[in-house]
Amino acid sequence: MKFVDEATIKVHAGKGGDGSGSFRREKYVPRGGPDGGDGGRGGSVYLLADLSLNTLIDFRYQTQFSAQSGEPGAKRQCSGKNGEDCVIPVPVGTVVRDAHTQEILGDLVTPGMRLLVAKGGARGLGNINFKSSTNRAPRQTTLGKPGESRELHLELKVLAEVGLLGLPNVGKSTFIHAVSSARPKVADYPFTTLYPHLGIVALSGQRRFVIADIPGLVPGAASGKGLGIQFLKHLSRTTLLLHLVEILPLDGSDPVDNILAIENELAAFSEELIHKPRWLVFNKIDCFTPDEAKERIQDIMQRLSYTGPIYAISALAKTGTVQLCEDIMQFLQKQPRAFTLSYQEDEAEDPQIEG
Repeated sequence: MKFVDEATIKVHAGKGGDGSGSFRREKYVPRGGPDGGDGGRGGSVYLLADLSLNTLIDFRYQTQFSAQSGEPGAKRQCSGKNGEDCVIPVPVGTVVRDAHTQEILGDLVTPGMRLLVAKGGARGLGNINFKSSTNRAPRQTTLGKPGESRELHLELKVLAEVGLLGLPNVGKSTFIHAVSSARPKVADYPFTTLYPHLGIVALSGQRRFVIADIPGLVPGAASGKGLGIQFLKHLSRTTLLLHLVEILPLDGSDPVDNILAIENELAAFSEELIHKPRWLVFNKIDCFTPDEAKERIQDIMQRLSYTGPIYAISALAKTGTVQLCEDIMQFLQKQPRAFTLSYQEDEAEDPQIEG
């Protein structure tokens, strides 16, 4: 299924029911007085964070959502029925903005979290409320108030602890395929990944973390070039970035230039991203002997100012991937968790990586 990460919808809360202006009419009770009940309150509109959803694609087909209006009051002081609320499920990780003011109304990062986005109208009052010692037969009532209406902009940010980034065709999809149950498309041409993929990496002892593969970045991505720019925002919630690099790129480019290009795009997009923990992972070492791979990596590192962790792997042959995932898990366990995910569907099917 395609990953759709933005949508615009309109929500309409229900109108409050009008108050009743009836009077008690019974035999032998000539002056029964007012007995008009209040109207029901209008239904409100809520967004609900649903862990079973991972895309906003449904909002391409339905963009209008309305709650029920409250029913009018009735005689014998009967209140009208309240309007039923409208609850709209959205994926966990959805940021909600007012489409006109761009004000952030909420950030649904916890499964089951509800956000009120349009409040139902207040109920109208029946004439029984206006009875007094000086006005025994009031005809005054109030109308129900209209409910709120809003146009909302929804933006889904992937919830993952680890984000994969790199130039197109460096092996990110192959890596996430090797270490998790995710099955992204893999091929030898740029932009194989057109939408983010999430994978759950399951280690021994019920230890797990979520990894996100976003489309490959190209120079100029932060200004809108390529496919990666629209998904860079997903990396803002990750705890760790894995920067995959080809030791010897097929296009003949310099790995150092490729690394610096990604760093420049991160810095141009967000100060937060460039300062986020980032590990360099050199991929495709199976194309060389161990000594050749080591020599190439040393040559690359001598020309960089990078001082963080370095890993050499082959995603295709799964060489070095187990140790990398173990080290990632140890790193994550030392970090404060910004959110908690409950793994439910297909949990038993996730392959475990044994050390």
